[in-house]
Amino acid sequence: MMMTQVETTVHYGNGYEDEYMMQEDEWDRDMLLDPAWEQQQRKTFTAWCNSHLRKAGTQIENIEEDFRNGLKLMLLLEVISGERLPKPDRGKMRFHKIANVNKALDFISSKGVKLVSIGAEEIVDGNVKMTLGMIWTIILRFAIQDISVEETSAKEGLLLWCQRKTAPYRNVNVQNFHVSWKDGLAFCALIHRHRPDLIDYSKLNKDDPLGNLNLAFDIAEKHLDIPKMLDAEDIINTPKPDERAIMTYVSCFYHAFAGAEQAETAANRICKVLGVNQENEKLMEEYERLASELLEWIRRTTPWLENRTPEKTMAEMQRKLEDFRDYRRKHKPPKVQEKCQLEINFNTLQTKLRISNRPAFMPSEGKMVSDIASAWQGLEQAEKGYEEWLLTEIRRLERLDHLAEKFRQKATNHENWASGKELTLSQKDYETTTLTEVRALLRKHEAFESDLAAHQDRVEQIAAIAQELNELDYHDVAAVNQRCQSICDLWDRLGTLTQKRREALERTEKLLETIDQLFLEFAKRSAPFNNWMEGAMEDLQDMFIVHTIEEVQSLIAAHEQFKATLPEADAERQAILGIHNEVQKISQSYGIKANIINPYSTITTEELLNKWDKVKKLVPQRDGALQEEMARQHAHERLRRQFAAQANLIGPWIQARMEEIGRCSLEIGGTLEDQMTQLKQCEHVIVAYKPNIDKLEGDHQLIQESLVFDNKHTNYTMEHIRVGWELLLTTIARTINEIETQILTRDAKGISQQQMNEFRSSFNHFDRKKNGAMETDDFRACLISMGYDLVQREKTCFFTYSCLPQGEVEFARIMMLVDPSATGIVSFQSFIDFMTRETADTDTAEQVVASFRILAADKVFVRVCYSVAYWHMDRYSYFLLNRQSTASHGCQVTRATKHHQGPHLLMNLKNL
Repeated sequence: MMMTQVETTVHYGNGYEDEYMMQEDEWDRDMLLDPAWEQQQRKTFTAWCNSHLRKAGTQIENIEEDFRNGLKLMLLLEVISGERLPKPDRGKMRFHKIANVNKALDFISSKGVKLVSIGAEEIVDGNVKMTLGMIWTIILRFAIQDISVEETSAKEGLLLWCQRKTAPYRNVNVQNFHVSWKDGLAFCALIHRHRPDLIDYSKLNKDDPLGNLNLAFDIAEKHLDIPKMLDAEDIINTPKPDERAIMTYVSCFYHAFAGAEQAETAANRICKVLGVNQENEKLMEEYERLASELLEWIRRTTPWLENRTPEKTMAEMQRKLEDFRDYRRKHKPPKVQEKCQLEINFNTLQTKLRISNRPAFMPSEGKMVSDIASAWQGLEQAEKGYEEWLLTEIRRLERLDHLAEKFRQKATNHENWASGKELTLSQKDYETTTLTEVRALLRKHEAFESDLAAHQDRVEQIAAIAQELNELDYHDVAAVNQRCQSICDLWDRLGTLTQKRREALERTEKLLETIDQLFLEFAKRSAPFNNWMEGAMEDLQDMFIVHTIEEVQSLIAAHEQFKATLPEADAERQAILGIHNEVQKISQSYGIKANIINPYSTITTEELLNKWDKVKKLVPQRDGALQEEMARQHAHERLRRQFAAQANLIGPWIQARMEEIGRCSLEIGGTLEDQMTQLKQCEHVIVAYKPNIDKLEGDHQLIQESLVFDNKHTNYTMEHIRVGWELLLTTIARTINEIETQILTRDAKGISQQQMNEFRSSFNHFDRKKNGAMETDDFRACLISMGYDLVQREKTCFFTYSCLPQGEVEFARIMMLVDPSATGIVSFQSFIDFMTRETADTDTAEQVVASFRILAADKVFVRVCYSVAYWHMDRYSYFLLNRQSTASHGCQVTRATKHHQGPHLLMNLKNL
C-alpha cells in the first residue's frame, strides 16, 4: 500500500534536527502503521508507560483511551521528567480534556521538541496513530536522547552500544533495530554480557527464536525489573519487527545496565594501573633478552652471505640456492618477527611509561633500537648481494645446460626425421606406376618438399645453437661441432636428391597423361560402339511375333536400314583399334614397365573383335528368318479371307431368321394354325442350312491350327456363329411349342380366336423389352388395363373381418399362379394359362341376371351374407361390372349399413 510522507518531525531546542527523530516512512491519519507494527507499538508503548506510571501508583490499559482526558498523560510526563506540570482541569467536558492534553503537549514543546500535525483534538478523539506518534516522541526525548557512546547519541549511540556489547557473541550481528533481534540471541547476549549468572549463552540455539526471546523477556522482567513489553510471537511472526518497539525495549536494557557499568569501570581502572606497572617491567626484561639474541644471530649470518666463491656444476649451485632458500624460509622469518616484536615492545613500553608519567626506558649499551637497525641493514645488504650473485650464476649455468639440451633435442629430432629419407628419394618406384599413382607420388613429393623447407629453420637453429655454445665455451663443444657438421652434410644431399626425383616424376606424369587421354578417348568411343553391337545382336537374335504381312514388311525395312549402317560402324571399329595401337606404341617407345590398364573402360579390343564377327554372322541369318515369316503370313491371310467370306453370309442369315420367327410369334392377324404352318416352314429352312455351318467349322479349325487369332475382314467369330445358331434352333423349337400349347389350351378351354388375339395384343403391348416376357410392374399394369382392381384400399377378410390391403393380396395371389418360382418374370404361356383359368368358369351376364331374378322373386333387391356377397362380387360382379358387357344389364351392389345390422349386402336390379 502507498503511505504518505510522515507529518511528525521532532525538533529540539538545541537548534538541530537529529536524524533519529525523523520518521523513516510516511504516514497520515488513516494509514500510519502496518497492523502488525501497530500491535507491537501498542504493547511496547503501553508497557513502557506503565513502567513509569507504577511509580505513581497507577497504570493504563488502553493507550488511546486512557490518555484521552490528558490526566494520566500529564502524570506520565511528571514522573519521567521529575518536574511539576500546571494543575489539570478536573472537568469531564471535551474542552477540559483538550485543555489537559494541550498542557502536556506544551510541556513537551518546552523541552525542545517541535510537534508537527499532532494536536490535542486527535488525542482526545482516541486517534491511535496520533497517540502512538506522541508516545514515541516522549520516548525519544526522555529515554533515548540522553544515550551517548563515543560521540554518538540517541539512536546511533544506542545501536553502537548494542554492537559493542554483543560483538564477542556468536550468531549475533546487530545492524538495526528490527530483523537483527528476531532470533532473540541479541537480547540474551546483552543480559549475559552484564549478568552472566542469569543465562548460559552456550546452550542457546539460533534455530529456537521463540525460546530465546521468551527466556530473555522473562529474565529481564524477573531479575532486571524490565517489564515485558513485547510477545515473542509478535516478533517472530512479523517479517520486519517494528523498529520503535525494539528501540524502546532495548533502551530499557541500556538504562538498567548503565549504573552497573560505572562501578565496574572504577574497579577496572585501579586494576589497570597495577597491571601496567608489572607489564612494563616484563617488557624491559624481554627487550634486553631479545636484543642480545638477535644481534648474535646477525653477527653469525653476515659472513656466510658475503662468501662469493662460485661452483663448477649446476648441482652444487642448486645446493647453495637451496641453502639460501632455507635461510629465507626457515631462519630469517622468525628473526624478522623477533625484530618487529622488539621494536613494537620498545615503542609500546615507551608509550606506556609516558602515559604513566614514568621516565623513559634506556637499554644497555649497543642494544639500542638504532644499533639493532644498523646491524640488520648490513645483513640485508649482504643478503641482497648474495642473492643476486646466486641468480646470476644459476642463470649462466641454466643457459648453458638449456642450450646443450636444446641442441641435443633438435639434433635428435632432425636425425629421426631425416632417417630413411635419402633412401626414399633414391628409389625409382615411379617407373612401374599408373598415372593416378604417379600423381599421388608427385603430391607426396610436394608435401615432402614443403616439409623439407619447414626443416630449413630447424637446421639453421641447430647451427646457431652450436655457434652460441662455442662462444660460451661449453665444455663438450667438440662433440657438438661434429654432430652439427654431420647434419649439414646430410641436409645438402637431401636437397639434391629432392630436385632429381621431382624432375623424374614430372616427366613420367606427362607420358602417363598422354596415355590417359588416349584411354579416355578409347572409353568414350568404345562404350557407345560396344552398346551398339550388343543392341544389334539382341535385335538380330530377337524372336519376333507378327500376325500380319504389314508387320513382316516393317521388320524387313528396318533390317535393310540396319545393314546400310554397317560400313560406317566398321570405320568406327577401325578408329577405336587405332587408339589402342597408339597406347601400345608409346609404352614400348618410352619403356614404361607398368601393367597399363584402361581405368575408364573394361572393354577390350578382343571383345570388340569377337562381337563384330558375331554381328556379321547374324545379319544373313536374320534375312532368311524374315523371308520365311513373310511366306507364312501370306498363307494366314488366305485363311482369314476364306473364313470371312462365309461368316459374313451366315451371320446376317441367322439374324434374319430370328427376326422372322419373332414376327410370326407376335402376329395376331391369322389363326394359330397359320402361325404353326409358317413356323414349320421356317424350321425346315433352318435344318436345311446346317451344312453351311459345318463347312464354316472346318475353316475355323484350320485357322485355329495356324494360330490365327484375329480377322480384320469380318466382325463375326466362330463363337458368335455357334451361339446364334443354337439360339436360332432353341427359339424355333420354343416358339412352335408355345403355339402348340396355345392351340391345346384354346381347344380345351373353349377360348375363341378373338379372345386369344385380345390376350396376345395385351401381352405384346406391355412386353416393353419385346423379349416374350413381362416384368412384375408391367404385368400389374396389364391386369389393371384388363379390368382387375389392384388399387391399394382396404377390405374385410372373409374369416377375421380384419382390414387388409385388397390390391396387394389379390396381386400376390395372381403372382403365385403365374410365377410360382418367384423369378419376377411372366411368360406369354403363363399369362395365357392364367387368363384362360380366370375366364373359363366365369358366368355370362345373362346367367347372373336370371339367377338374381329367381332369388329376388317379386322384390327389387335380395339380402345376402357379406361373405357370399363378397365372393360373388369378387368372382363375378366386380369382374363383369368393370367390363362393357356388364354395364348393359344394370346390376348394382350396395353395402347395407344404413337400414340393417350386420355385414350384409343389398343387391338391386333395375330394369332399363
